[in-house]
Amino acid sequence: MKKLLFFSLLIIALLPMMSCHDDDNNIWTEYAQWRDDNDKWITDLVSKTNPDGSRYYERITPPWNTNAYILMHWFNDRAETAGNLTPLYTSMVSVKYYGQLYNDVPFDSSYKLVDSLFNTTPGSVIPGWGIALSQMHVGDTCEVVIPYTQGYGATSTSIIPPYSCLRFGIKLVNIPFYELKP
Repeated sequence: MKKLLFFSLLIIALLPMMSCHDDDNNIWTEYAQWRDDNDKWITDLVSKTNPDGSRYYERITPPWNTNAYILMHWFNDRAETAGNLTPLYTSMVSVKYYGQLYNDVPFDSSYKLVDSLFNTTPGSVIPGWGIALSQMHVGDTCEVVIPYTQGYGATSTSIIPPYSCLRFGIKLVNIPFYELKP
């Protein structure tokens, strides 16, 4: 009797898992297509050129992780900001930004904030942002394309599906100083 009860409960517990099997396969098939579309998009952007034939994006590989990369395009003359501060990994920075998925769907923006400034440190955001900010000087405005490996990876967050490559417009507004009180 106890064995029959045990097996009955086991079957009841397994039924919901067995009935979702096809749905799970469909979800992973959908994510595989999404990942492939994102991979193709970023591969196409790597080869994008300006009208003069020069590369539109600069491929940035950080010295601390030679397997990682992001793509950056500066909208300002970098010579004009070359003498300005560049953040350290632990620096507080003030930035303005907007973020989009590869298909131009917006997912976040600092412009929703009262003063449109987002304050953070390069070490407390997704790895791609840390790489980008380490290349920027105060006053730089860039388009940053982040492969999913330097974004959220295989996990999803709010409206960002797993395997999402991300495009950001980022302006490094300031690296505020804080007075140390004795």
